[in-house]
Amino acid sequence: MRLEWRVGDPGDPAVLAEEFLTEHGALRGDPICGASVLISAAASAVMIGGPKGAPTPAPAVPDMALVVYEHAGMQNPDHERGEWVLGPWRPSWTPSQHEAAVRRVHEAITRGDVYQVNVVGHASAEYEGDPMRALHRLTRLAGAKHAGVLGGDGWAVACASPETLLEVRGGRAITRPIKGTAPATPEGRIALLSSPKERAEHVMIVDLMRNDLAHVAVTGSVRVPQLFAVRKWSDLWQAESEVAAVLRSGVGFADLLRAVCPGGSVTGAPKLAALAEIERLEPVGRGPAMGAFGWIGPDHLNLGLTIRTAAVDEHRVHLWAGGGIVIDSDPAAEVSEAAAKAAPVKRALAGWR
Repeated sequence: MRLEWRVGDPGDPAVLAEEFLTEHGALRGDPICGASVLISAAASAVMIGGPKGAPTPAPAVPDMALVVYEHAGMQNPDHERGEWVLGPWRPSWTPSQHEAAVRRVHEAITRGDVYQVNVVGHASAEYEGDPMRALHRLTRLAGAKHAGVLGGDGWAVACASPETLLEVRGGRAITRPIKGTAPATPEGRIALLSSPKERAEHVMIVDLMRNDLAHVAVTGSVRVPQLFAVRKWSDLWQAESEVAAVLRSGVGFADLLRAVCPGGSVTGAPKLAALAEIERLEPVGRGPAMGAFGWIGPDHLNLGLTIRTAAVDEHRVHLWAGGGIVIDSDPAAEVSEAAAKAAPVKRALAGWR
């Protein structure tokens, strides 16, 4: 059973998702295998009444896709055959345009409009052959806690995300925001741990996620069990915290989505004001990136944030990368950070014959 929704279609995607998953047993604990969930950045913004951003460069990919599986329907197809030829990557903006966007965020912070804005760039490449082997290779990147491929007619999305947007089990909700990046070297680890800029940027997003979970939590139950822990993803160090809460009775799936989507670490603070800046700054939409991807089982929910994510349509591969901008962010350094995040994804997708 499958539901696909795109921006412009009728209905609230959060409500439609809850109704569909309830109807097909995924939220009732029926003896099914579970359900895959993909939610775009634009659909996430629609859920909270925020600006949707620029049009997606991959309109074949739905803004929300839900697939409910029965045990008998699960397969393990062979993805080890077929030629894959990838053309040159073409960015949607130049490094100088990216730097200009960072400076515009500085201006917005100085005006008092925002405290932080996540700025994301896009690149695409033409391809020939079957993309599935390359997409599955992407999911095997080291540190990809939320890894998988979901596809439909003329599209597929592969995720290798290290970041937990929302985990729910036994009435307890957890989000693990990631903010702060450095090369995965001993020197990079020391630099990340000792950087006032990276820690300040990180704590802003932790505070935002605490506030997000408070909308669905028992009063006084929101906690931060771990703050600014350094984890490794591929060849990068990333700073991660854990924010946890006890959910109020009666909180539904739509309530959870509206509480955490879109993720604070890929928007900024305050969230709605940051989304307005993103819409003004980014010339290309985020598509399935910077949204949510994951699994709903009979007794749990686990959604990753769709960073380190690639999408394919019938002709091109798309990827997105960026970073959070605060008042002391260096424009050139932000361009380099985005390139460092995209590099392992590009390597995983490299072609062969």
